[in-house]
Amino acid sequence: MERPGPGAVLRLAWRILAHEKGRTVLAVAGVFIAILLVFVELGFFVAVPRGGMLVYDHLRFDLLLCSTDYAFQAEPGQFPRVRLAEAAKVPGVAQATPLYFAGAKWQEPRGGYRLDAFLIGFDPAAHPFAVPDIERQGATLARPDTILVDGASRSIFGPLTAGTEILLDNRKATIGGDYRLGTGFLGMAVAVMDEANFFRLLAPRPADAVNLGLITVTPGADVQKTADALARALPNDVRVFTRPALTEHEDTYWTTRTSVGLIFGSGLIISFIVGIMVLYQTLATQIARHLPEFATLKAIGYTDAYLATVVMVEAAMIVFVAFVPAAVAAVAIYAQIRSATLLPVDMTAPNLIAVLGAALAMSAASAFLSLGNLRRADPADVF
Repeated sequence: MERPGPGAVLRLAWRILAHEKGRTVLAVAGVFIAILLVFVELGFFVAVPRGGMLVYDHLRFDLLLCSTDYAFQAEPGQFPRVRLAEAAKVPGVAQATPLYFAGAKWQEPRGGYRLDAFLIGFDPAAHPFAVPDIERQGATLARPDTILVDGASRSIFGPLTAGTEILLDNRKATIGGDYRLGTGFLGMAVAVMDEANFFRLLAPRPADAVNLGLITVTPGADVQKTADALARALPNDVRVFTRPALTEHEDTYWTTRTSVGLIFGSGLIISFIVGIMVLYQTLATQIARHLPEFATLKAIGYTDAYLATVVMVEAAMIVFVAFVPAAVAAVAIYAQIRSATLLPVDMTAPNLIAVLGAALAMSAASAFLSLGNLRRADPADVF
């Protein structure tokens, strides 16, 4: 017989799905939940390393100098400040800027909770932050015992308006203003300050111990060659990261050395398997209930390959119908996650394409598993 066209395949697949609408709706609902879970797990899996890079993405540097004890941004270790002076002498280096980190107990002067806050000290004249709100408040940072607080800090820290007095490790400080960046994984509250205020508020913290060094190369200099020259020129108590190497390090840390990779990676796999099993159960049940019809189609000349295509189209139809509302629901859930956790969970084109690819893989795997039932459709059982 003449081979039916693609339109006939679509019509036949649609008729089978529409024949038992209740079962099809349940299948779509199950796949919807599975796809939504994949969206959520993938959103977290991608956002956590991005959260670790949030502050780095708003700092001006070509190379990062850090201690060999560097773990991740909030635990960078320390190295002697003299290393920055040595680095500045290396050909290709235009500027070497220190950055100081510290934790402190934040408390309102009237009393109350003593909460952990993360403090960053820097030289405003070096302009290390590519954050307009910080750059325009250079005069404010120069005031004694004055800080700028990240507007994304949690409300539990009390009023964050300019002029508010607080205690940092029982020393008085004044909020001079705020800025918008995001706290990433540095803590629930982050404040920046002039390095002079940093050492005054955190005395007796020594000024000769640096947490990070921001290296800017001269225009036209090769970044990788400058990094290699720094590595050769400096003692082995420091290490040098290019931006790509730093991104790779942070991604690896959050996905392989913390529970993030295990939890959300496992969640992705489980969601994928759930989707396959839901689709498989639906397709296998439909094939079993329609074995006589499939056997009849075989008897009049339809091949196993053609009928297998029909089953695969059925699975793809269910996936596509479930995918659209799952994507819409994921956008709403991402917004809630951003509000609650401050993580950069966004619906990006790569995420959308990745989940669609996973959903289509679910449909292909489930259709393949159910084809064993289809091959058992024997015309001899009908006639």
